[in-house]
Amino acid sequence: MSQFRRLAVYCASSDAISETYRAAAHDLGRAMAARGIGLVFGGGRVGLMGTIADAVLQHGGEVIGVIPEKLQRLELGHDGCTKLHVVQTMHERKQMMMDFSDGFIALPGGYGTLEELFEVVTWAQLNFHRKPVALLNVGGFFDSLIAFLHHAVDEGFIRPELRSLIAVSHEPSEMLAKLSAARVPDLESWLGN
Repeated sequence: MSQFRRLAVYCASSDAISETYRAAAHDLGRAMAARGIGLVFGGGRVGLMGTIADAVLQHGGEVIGVIPEKLQRLELGHDGCTKLHVVQTMHERKQMMMDFSDGFIALPGGYGTLEELFEVVTWAQLNFHRKPVALLNVGGFFDSLIAFLHHAVDEGFIRPELRSLIAVSHEPSEMLAKLSAARVPDLESWLGN
Protein backbone atom coordinates (compact mmCIF):
# COMPACT_ATOMS: atom_id res chain seq x y z
CA MET A 1 0.00 0.00 0.00
CA SER A 2 1.32 3.44 -0.93
CA GLN A 3 1.92 6.24 1.57
CA PHE A 4 0.00 8.47 -0.86
CA ARG A 5 -3.76 8.47 -0.94
CA ARG A 6 -3.85 10.91 -3.86
CA LEU A 7 -1.33 12.72 -6.04
CA ALA A 8 -1.95 15.91 -8.02
CA VAL A 9 -0.69 15.73 -11.58
CA TYR A 10 -0.07 18.90 -13.56
CA CYS A 11 0.14 18.43 -17.32
CA ALA A 12 -0.74 19.68 -20.79
CA SER A 13 -4.24 20.32 -22.03
CA SER A 14 -2.99 20.43 -25.62
CA ASP A 15 -3.89 17.68 -28.08
CA ALA A 16 -1.19 18.82 -30.54
CA ILE A 17 1.50 16.69 -28.89
CA SER A 18 3.54 13.58 -29.59
CA GLU A 19 2.15 10.15 -28.78
CA THR A 20 5.25 9.64 -26.61
CA TYR A 21 3.82 12.03 -24.03
CA ARG A 22 0.39 10.38 -24.10
CA ALA A 23 1.98 6.97 -23.55
CA ALA A 24 3.88 8.28 -20.52
CA ALA A 25 0.71 9.83 -19.06
CA HIS A 26 -1.11 6.53 -19.55
CA ASP A 27 1.75 4.59 -17.92
CA LEU A 28 1.75 6.94 -14.94
CA GLY A 29 -2.01 6.62 -14.54
CA ARG A 30 -1.76 2.83 -14.66
CA ALA A 31 1.10 2.82 -12.13
CA MET A 32 -0.82 5.08 -9.75
CA ALA A 33 -3.99 2.98 -9.93
CA ALA A 34 -1.98 -0.23 -9.40
CA ARG A 35 -0.65 1.25 -6.14
CA GLY A 36 -4.06 2.46 -5.00
CA ILE A 37 -3.11 6.12 -5.54
CA GLY A 38 -5.92 8.40 -6.64
CA LEU A 39 -5.48 11.20 -9.16
CA VAL A 40 -6.21 14.88 -8.54
CA PHE A 41 -6.00 16.89 -11.75
CA GLY A 42 -7.28 19.97 -13.55
CA GLY A 43 -10.52 18.30 -14.57
CA GLY A 44 -10.03 18.49 -18.34
CA ARG A 45 -10.91 15.86 -20.92
CA VAL A 46 -8.27 17.04 -23.40
CA GLY A 47 -4.52 16.59 -23.76
CA LEU A 48 -2.49 14.73 -21.16
CA MET A 49 -5.11 15.61 -18.55
CA GLY A 50 -7.68 13.48 -20.33
CA THR A 51 -5.16 10.73 -21.01
CA ILE A 52 -4.05 10.27 -17.41
CA ALA A 53 -7.60 10.52 -16.07
CA ASP A 54 -8.77 7.87 -18.54
CA ALA A 55 -5.86 5.58 -17.59
CA VAL A 56 -6.52 5.83 -13.85
CA LEU A 57 -10.24 5.19 -14.39
CA GLN A 58 -9.54 2.31 -16.80
CA HIS A 59 -7.43 0.62 -14.11
CA GLY A 60 -9.98 1.09 -11.33
CA GLY A 61 -8.57 4.18 -9.63
CA GLU A 62 -10.15 7.29 -8.15
CA VAL A 63 -10.10 10.50 -10.20
CA ILE A 64 -10.88 13.90 -8.72
CA GLY A 65 -11.04 16.80 -11.15
CA VAL A 66 -11.04 20.49 -10.27
CA ILE A 67 -12.01 22.82 -13.10
CA PRO A 68 -12.91 26.52 -13.25
CA GLU A 69 -16.48 27.25 -14.32
CA LYS A 70 -15.19 29.21 -17.33
CA LEU A 71 -13.53 26.08 -18.75
CA GLN A 72 -16.45 23.86 -17.80
CA ARG A 73 -18.77 26.15 -19.80
CA LEU A 74 -16.55 25.50 -22.84
CA GLU A 75 -17.34 21.77 -22.36
CA LEU A 76 -13.74 20.94 -21.54
CA GLY A 77 -14.53 19.07 -18.31
CA HIS A 78 -13.96 15.32 -18.04
CA ASP A 79 -17.38 13.75 -17.45
CA GLY A 80 -15.99 10.41 -16.24
CA CYS A 81 -14.38 11.67 -13.04
CA THR A 82 -15.16 10.01 -9.74
CA LYS A 83 -15.85 13.58 -8.60
CA LEU A 84 -15.60 16.79 -10.61
CA HIS A 85 -15.44 20.02 -8.60
CA VAL A 86 -16.37 23.19 -10.50
CA VAL A 87 -14.83 26.31 -8.93
CA GLN A 88 -14.89 30.02 -9.76
CA THR A 89 -11.19 30.88 -10.06
CA MET A 90 -7.81 29.40 -10.89
CA HIS A 91 -6.70 30.23 -7.34
CA GLU A 92 -9.53 28.11 -5.93
CA ARG A 93 -8.63 25.32 -8.33
CA LYS A 94 -4.97 25.26 -7.28
CA GLN A 95 -5.76 25.45 -3.57
CA MET A 96 -8.29 22.63 -3.78
CA MET A 97 -5.88 20.46 -5.75
CA MET A 98 -3.20 21.07 -3.13
CA ASP A 99 -5.59 20.32 -0.27
CA PHE A 100 -6.74 17.03 -1.81
CA SER A 101 -3.21 15.79 -2.59
CA ASP A 102 -0.35 14.16 -0.71
CA GLY A 103 2.23 15.08 -3.36
CA PHE A 104 2.64 16.62 -6.80
CA ILE A 105 3.87 15.46 -10.20
CA ALA A 106 4.47 17.55 -13.31
CA LEU A 107 4.28 15.91 -16.71
CA PRO A 108 5.24 17.81 -19.85
CA GLY A 109 3.15 20.93 -20.36
CA GLY A 110 3.19 24.62 -21.06
CA TYR A 111 2.73 27.82 -19.09
CA GLY A 112 -0.01 26.47 -16.83
CA THR A 113 1.90 23.33 -15.92
CA LEU A 114 5.05 25.29 -15.12
CA GLU A 115 3.14 27.88 -13.10
CA GLU A 116 1.47 25.16 -11.00
CA LEU A 117 4.76 23.31 -10.55
CA PHE A 118 6.66 26.34 -9.32
CA GLU A 119 3.87 27.45 -7.03
CA VAL A 120 3.83 24.12 -5.15
CA VAL A 121 7.64 24.05 -5.05
CA THR A 122 7.67 27.57 -3.58
CA TRP A 123 5.04 26.57 -1.02
CA ALA A 124 7.16 23.54 -0.09
CA GLN A 125 10.29 25.68 0.20
CA LEU A 126 8.45 27.96 2.64
CA ASN A 127 6.84 25.00 4.46
CA PHE A 128 3.29 26.04 3.63
CA HIS A 129 3.04 22.33 2.90
CA ARG A 130 5.44 19.41 3.46
CA LYS A 131 4.44 17.38 0.39
CA PRO A 132 6.95 16.10 -2.17
CA VAL A 133 7.17 17.31 -5.77
CA ALA A 134 8.44 15.44 -8.85
CA LEU A 135 8.98 15.82 -12.57
CA LEU A 136 8.35 12.98 -14.98
CA ASN A 137 11.02 13.90 -17.53
CA VAL A 138 9.55 12.19 -20.59
CA GLY A 139 12.03 12.00 -23.46
CA GLY A 140 14.19 14.69 -21.87
CA PHE A 141 11.37 17.27 -22.07
CA PHE A 142 12.53 18.99 -18.85
CA ASP A 143 16.31 18.72 -19.46
CA SER A 144 16.71 22.44 -20.18
CA LEU A 145 14.58 23.37 -17.16
CA ILE A 146 16.63 21.09 -14.90
CA ALA A 147 19.85 22.63 -16.26
CA PHE A 148 18.44 26.10 -15.59
CA LEU A 149 17.59 25.16 -11.98
CA HIS A 150 21.15 23.89 -11.45
CA HIS A 151 22.40 27.17 -12.94
CA ALA A 152 20.16 29.12 -10.52
CA VAL A 153 21.72 27.17 -7.64
CA ASP A 154 25.23 27.79 -8.95
CA GLU A 155 24.48 31.52 -9.24
CA GLY A 156 23.13 31.72 -5.68
CA PHE A 157 19.44 32.25 -6.48
CA ILE A 158 18.38 28.86 -5.10
CA ARG A 159 20.08 27.48 -2.00
CA PRO A 160 22.02 24.24 -2.60
CA GLU A 161 20.04 22.41 0.09
CA LEU A 162 16.84 23.19 -1.86
CA ARG A 163 18.13 21.75 -5.15
CA SER A 164 16.47 18.44 -4.30
CA LEU A 165 12.99 19.90 -3.71
CA ILE A 166 12.03 18.50 -7.12
CA ALA A 167 12.61 14.77 -7.62
CA VAL A 168 13.23 13.81 -11.25
CA SER A 169 12.80 10.56 -13.13
CA HIS A 170 12.24 9.36 -16.70
CA GLU A 171 10.04 6.40 -15.69
CA PRO A 172 6.72 6.39 -13.76
CA SER A 173 7.43 3.60 -11.25
CA GLU A 174 10.88 4.95 -10.40
CA MET A 175 9.41 8.45 -10.07
CA LEU A 176 6.74 7.22 -7.63
CA ALA A 177 9.49 5.58 -5.56
CA LYS A 178 11.56 8.79 -5.57
CA LEU A 179 8.49 10.78 -4.58
CA SER A 180 7.92 8.42 -1.64
CA ALA A 181 11.51 8.92 -0.47
CA ALA A 182 11.55 12.71 -0.95
CA ARG A 183 11.70 15.00 2.08
CA VAL A 184 10.96 18.72 2.32
CA PRO A 185 13.58 20.47 4.50
CA ASP A 186 12.51 22.51 7.51
CA LEU A 187 12.31 26.21 6.80
CA GLU A 188 14.50 26.93 9.83
CA SER A 189 17.26 24.70 8.47
CA TRP A 190 18.08 27.07 5.63
CA LEU A 191 16.27 30.40 6.11
CA GLY A 192 18.85 32.16 8.29
CA ASN A 193 21.92 30.88 6.46
